[in-house]
Amino acid sequence: MSRRVCSKGWGAVLAAGVLLLAQTPAVARGSGPRYDGAEEHYAGSQIALHEGVNVSVGPLYGGEGQTLGHDVSGHQGEVDWPTAAKTGAKFVYVKATEGTGFVNPRFAQQYNGSYGVGLIRGAYHFARPDISDGAAQAHYFVDHGGGWSKDGKTLPGALDVEYNPYGETCYGKTPAQMVAWMKSFAETYLSRTGRHPTIYTSTSWWKRCTGNSAVFWQNPLWLARYNTEIGELPASWKTHTIWQFSNKGSLPGDQNWFNGMADRVHALSLG
Repeated sequence: MSRRVCSKGWGAVLAAGVLLLAQTPAVARGSGPRYDGAEEHYAGSQIALHEGVNVSVGPLYGGEGQTLGHDVSGHQGEVDWPTAAKTGAKFVYVKATEGTGFVNPRFAQQYNGSYGVGLIRGAYHFARPDISDGAAQAHYFVDHGGGWSKDGKTLPGALDVEYNPYGETCYGKTPAQMVAWMKSFAETYLSRTGRHPTIYTSTSWWKRCTGNSAVFWQNPLWLARYNTEIGELPASWKTHTIWQFSNKGSLPGDQNWFNGMADRVHALSLG
C-alpha cells in the first residue's frame, strides 16, 4: 500500500493501513461532493437497478474450471468469515472507497477477516468521475486500503465503473472523456502498485459511456450480468476474468465465478 511496489513486509503495511483507516472519517464533512447513500453503493447496485436481475439464477454451478467467490461492502455489515469460508468460496473483493471522500467503515473487518480465514482478497473503488480526476481517485484508493502486495493472498485493486447513483448515467462525460478518466486512474494505480487494476463494469454501461472502448485489454475484466449466461463482453476483452452472475445467495454479498481453477486465482494475486 505504498506509493510504489511494496517493499515493506505485509504485516507492517497492513498495520499502517488499518491505522490510516481508523484515522479517516467514513464520509468527508462539510460542503462538497455528495456521498449520501455511499454505503449502499456496492458493485452492481446500480447495474441491478438499470438492467434488472434474472430471478431464476440460483444453482451455484459455474461449469467446469470455475472458482466460486463473492464481493462485499459496508452494505453487508460485519461478515462472519469462518462461516463464509465453509461455503467453498476461494476469493472476495471488498469495497474500500468511493470518490475522494468516502471509506467503507467496515473495510478493516471485511478485508482483514477474509484474509484471516484463508481467502484471497482484493479491494475495489466505486468510481466517481463527476467529482475529481482519475489520478486523484487512484491515489485515494491506494492510500485507503486499495494497494497490492505480492503475498499470494491479495488481488489487484478493482475499479468499479457503473451507472451514476447521483445523477446522469455517464457522470456528465462524453465517451472520450470517460476513457481518458479511466486511463488516468489505471495508469496511476499501475505506477503506485505495479499492477493493472481489474475493471468491473457491465457491457451495456460500457457501450453507452465509453463508446465500447477497446483500449483496456491489459486490465482483467470483472463483468456483471445477472443471468444464466455471461453474454456479450465489452470490446476491450476477448475473455473475462470474473463473472458476477448474481446479487443474491447464501454467501455474503454478490456471487462470482472466477474463470479458472483456484490456482489461477492465486496466479492473479501474484501478478
